[in-house]
Amino acid sequence: MTTTLLLGGRVYSPVDPFATALLVEDDTVAWVGQDGAASAHQDVADVVVQLDGAFVTPAFVDAHVHLTSTGLSLTGLDLSGSRSLREALDSLERYARSRRGAPVLGHGWDETNWPEHRPPTRLELDLAAYGGSVYLSRIDVHSCVVSSALLAAAPAAAEAPGYDADGWLRQDAHHVVRGIAHAALTGTQLDAARRAALGHAASLGIASVHENGGPDINGPEDFRAALELGASGTWPEVVGLWGELGGVERARDLGAAGAAGDLFADGAIGSRTAYLRTVYADSDTRGAGYLDAQQIQDHVVACTRAGLQAGFHVIGDAATDEVVGGFMAAARTLGASAIRSARHRLEHLEMPDADAITRLGALGVVASVQPQFDALWGGSAAMYAERLGVSRAVTLNPWATMVDAGLVLALGSDAPVTAMGPWQTVRAATAHHVPEQRLSARSAFTAHTRGGRRAARQDDQGTLAPGAPASYAVWETGDLVVQTPDTRVATWSTDPRSGVPGLPDLSPGQPLPACLRTVVRGRTVHSLAGSLDHTVEGGTR
Repeated sequence: MTTTLLLGGRVYSPVDPFATALLVEDDTVAWVGQDGAASAHQDVADVVVQLDGAFVTPAFVDAHVHLTSTGLSLTGLDLSGSRSLREALDSLERYARSRRGAPVLGHGWDETNWPEHRPPTRLELDLAAYGGSVYLSRIDVHSCVVSSALLAAAPAAAEAPGYDADGWLRQDAHHVVRGIAHAALTGTQLDAARRAALGHAASLGIASVHENGGPDINGPEDFRAALELGASGTWPEVVGLWGELGGVERARDLGAAGAAGDLFADGAIGSRTAYLRTVYADSDTRGAGYLDAQQIQDHVVACTRAGLQAGFHVIGDAATDEVVGGFMAAARTLGASAIRSARHRLEHLEMPDADAITRLGALGVVASVQPQFDALWGGSAAMYAERLGVSRAVTLNPWATMVDAGLVLALGSDAPVTAMGPWQTVRAATAHHVPEQRLSARSAFTAHTRGGRRAARQDDQGTLAPGAPASYAVWETGDLVVQTPDTRVATWSTDPRSGVPGLPDLSPGQPLPACLRTVVRGRTVHSLAGSLDHTVEGGTR
């Protein structure tokens, strides 16, 4: 057994709001307290880490990622910073030239931020890529633009829903060409992408990610490979969710935690495929509903009976109606207590009304949400308002109402849709465009640590307390403050009368913490070069 003692820091723990030291035995937290009491443990420690004021927290959980796509966006053509259509095409041309005729995969374009206000056409991609094969996913990954060469390699796309001869493909047509584009990658390229994504997660203080896979996303081989990497002990852990209707046995065979995740009830707002009760403000469509209440009921019942989590991707209000109807019918079939005990989950859940939130809360449903969606597209003047109109846009992502109704929130990124960045995500949750829907910093932090564990039914994890797994991150940061409703102290305060552990100041403009080390069950999976290099061999045992 290896015993590690961390001293001289600031430890975020429910055991002691003023803790400065942490003792870890192998993969488990053994003790939390203050330096003055740590001398009793120093003689038995094999390793002593002098923190020099660094901040130690439970490691984060990103409750919604797509590892291979994230890795490909990290290692491939990233268009998320393109400020215009012309700039995106220029980036494509440079990248295609460097690829010397090899297929191009890229991600991140968002036409709503461009002065041209439209995506590139198929012919424009042909010119920029010298006739090569090009697949560029939109920032929401629910549509793409493709070149003529890729369309020629995927003739079935022309017969599928969502096809457009100009090359902007949605729905099934998008799934067809994505499968062809990814099939052109070698096993080595795919493995490198997954490793890049997990290594990046580790560098951000993330100890666990929830991989949202499925037959229309990455296929079983890729999904299984992601789970194997997560179980290796070298990377953050991977909790797998397999999104296939009726896929209970497949989920079991793959080692998934649930037949859940991105099982699509609808699409996305940016691609105008989220399923709405009334038409979009900027297009004569209601989007696309992929599942009805009966299908949802049958799936929830099957998963509950099998002891697996059910779950669905749901964004639009009409899709939410179908999901809530299916859950309520499943509760009538099996009893509400059976549904609650299964702790099923919904991904995104952006447009629930008050009735839907109340019903889902009563059934113990977990909401896996992405605060950076609101940061990027929320409010009265961004993409949501353009697609939906202001009156609907300001009702999206009602996190505070969800918490009040008893829903467990688990925060994530939906990477590569938004970048993994836990502190950015916590900050975004505290800065919702609608003040009434903002979370406190403490609530948001809990939702991004313990909430993610609860979403995975790992109830003994997500805190730094004796007996919990030693999954933690060490941060370089400034003063710790407490955001509190206590009228005796300021909204952000260092006043010890708050009696709760502090967090970094997440006010706009303040620098966010830098990750020095990430530890998963006692194993270091990330260490910043030159940091904490004053670790010494410990005591006399």
